[in-house]
This record gives sequence, C-alpha cells and structure tokens, in this order.
Amino acid sequence: MRIETFRMERMQSTYEHEVEYNLSESGVEPMTVAELIEGVAEAQWLLERPLGYPEAMGSASLRERVAAWYPEAEPYNVTVMNGGAEVNFITLWTLLEPDTRLAFMIPNYMQGWGLGRQFGSGSDPFRLKLAERDGRTRWALDIDELERAVSRDTRVVWVTNPNNPTGAVLTEEEMDAVVRVARRSRAWLVADEIYRGAEISGRTTSTFWGRYDRVIITSGLSKAFGLPGLRIGWAVAPPNVIERMWIHHDYTTLTPGMLSDRLAAVAMEPVQREAIVERTRGILRRNLPRVEEWIREHDDILTYVPPEAGAIAYVKYDLPVRSGPLIDSIREEHSVLIVPGDQFGMGKFFRIGYGSDPDYTLKGLARVSEALRRFA
Repeated sequence: MRIETFRMERMQSTYEHEVEYNLSESGVEPMTVAELIEGVAEAQWLLERPLGYPEAMGSASLRERVAAWYPEAEPYNVTVMNGGAEVNFITLWTLLEPDTRLAFMIPNYMQGWGLGRQFGSGSDPFRLKLAERDGRTRWALDIDELERAVSRDTRVVWVTNPNNPTGAVLTEEEMDAVVRVARRSRAWLVADEIYRGAEISGRTTSTFWGRYDRVIITSGLSKAFGLPGLRIGWAVAPPNVIERMWIHHDYTTLTPGMLSDRLAAVAMEPVQREAIVERTRGILRRNLPRVEEWIREHDDILTYVPPEAGAIAYVKYDLPVRSGPLIDSIREEHSVLIVPGDQFGMGKFFRIGYGSDPDYTLKGLARVSEALRRFA
C-alpha cells in the first residue's frame, strides 16, 4: 500500500528541532507532570506504578471520565488510543471502503484528506469561507458546497470543530446543516473536536455527540489540555463501531501506554479537567493580543480573522509569492518555522502558533517581519 506524504507533519518533524523559533505548533505550553498531579496525587503513586500493559481500550476510570464530557455518553462509547492521530487513522480505516468517498472540510489538518484518498476512492472538499455576519467577518461554512460534496458514494463527512487552522467555531445552524446533509446520505459524521476546551471566550464549544445516530467524535489531550506528550487520544462512538475499531487497533499499537493512561485519568477528572482548560484559555487570552499587535503593524499586507479557539492565528498575506516558498525562505534564512497555507488546502495564508512564551513568539515574529519586507 502506497500513501502520499503527509506534508505538514513531515515538515514539522524535519525542522521543528532545527530552527531557533518554532512557531508551527498549535497547542499551548505543555504542562509538567508535577503541575498535573499537584493536589490530586503523590509522586510516589506514579513511581510505584507497574509498567505493564493497561486495558486495551483504556482503563475504566479514564473511559468513564472521557464519557462524562459528552452528554449521555457511557464508558462503552469510548476507546482510547495513542494520540488523536491514531484515532483519526483507525476511524477512517474502519469506516471507509475502496468504493466509498470522504467529504472533507477545508482548510483543515490534512491527515483525513490523505487517508480518504488511500482507504476510500477519494476526498471531496467543502470549505469554510470568509463572510460577514452581524457586522463582523467570520469563517463561515459554505453549505451549498457541502451539499455538492456529499453524494450517494459518501461514507464519511469530516469536520474539525473548533477548526484548525482558522480557530473558527461552527454556529448551531451550521452544525444542524452538517447533520442534515450527513443524515440525507446516511453517511457517518466524524467530528474532530480536539480543540474543544480551548475557547478564548471560556464558553465550551457544543459537541456533535448525540445529534445523530451515526456520529463519531475524535479528540485527545494534545491541544486544549496542553498534554501532547502523553499521546492520549480517544473516539466516542456507538458500541458496534467501538468494537470494529478495536479489531483495527489490535493491528497497530494494541493499547495506550500505562503511565499515559493513568495520568490522563487524572487530567479528565471533572474538577481537574476544568482547571486545565481554564489554564489553556488564560494563556490564549494573554498571548493573542501581542500577536494581533504584530499583525496590525503589517496591515498593508496582512489580514486575519481572530480565532475563537485554539492557540493558532491564520493570517492572509498580499505578496507576490506562494506560501510554500515564502515559508521555506523564512525557515532557511531566518530560522523560524511557521506553517504555509497550502498545507491546509489554501493558498496565500500562513498559520502562527502563539501558545508558547509570548516573548519567544515575538522574537520569532520579528524575524518573520524581515522576511516579509524582502517580498513586499
């Protein structure tokens, strides 16, 4: 089986440890183990943990706590894997057949796009577009294009909400439209909700869970929770799909890691969970204004719509250069890594991660300024 290179992940894994300023990340400054267990567990509890295999689908306590974040979900609706990437992979491996298609939201983290072209017969885009609503510009779902993208051959409709890279959150009306179109063709609706909990306003994004009998949620601890190193992801799905996913999981990593599972259960305890997402939201509220000030300094060439969630700013530029060569130049000449828009399915944009120390971010952006002046 041959599969196309996942360009964004290959770029990050190749260069993120080589540059002086890595602004390509989409999460917040990671928590330490000490921060995570402070007040809820002793270090000795962790040190005495036997390093055997945990339960294949995740421990009962972890699955119970994950389920509690989704209305009327039960532990049997949850399976735990090694990161959101494995969950996404196994979800599409389980659902797609060679004669079926994936309808896929653009712009997006393009893992699903590539998998739809590998496990199915292809991927069909539907887009978020810039539109005016209530006197402000927002990223809005193109419902007409969604209608066209979903056909009788569509097995899966894929959305990411909150969205990566725009930070946009679908309205209730847009969520209803996605469900309506998926239901019409009896397609599975897969909602990647890994940024749920990272809302700047503090209002947790509505989940797609429970809106339709063929909904699957994919998520994990890497973005809203600031715990990417635990490599914990999960799916919330009907029990018969969980069983089918387990069959596929047996051919990949078998189980999550023991320490990751137990620490994830600490993170997903309801009181601790809310404290962690409030930490994330505080970082976003403190850091975003400083990045916005930098964007305004370049308002002759840069425009953007403020994100509603996630430590990411998706910036449009007006320069005579494609995003790939622009970002290559910034990396090679200024040792700063940001993500080009063409790796999200769009052209003259780039994504800045602003979840790290703001002084570090601004030093990197000062170098980006030098690169932009060269092309202006």
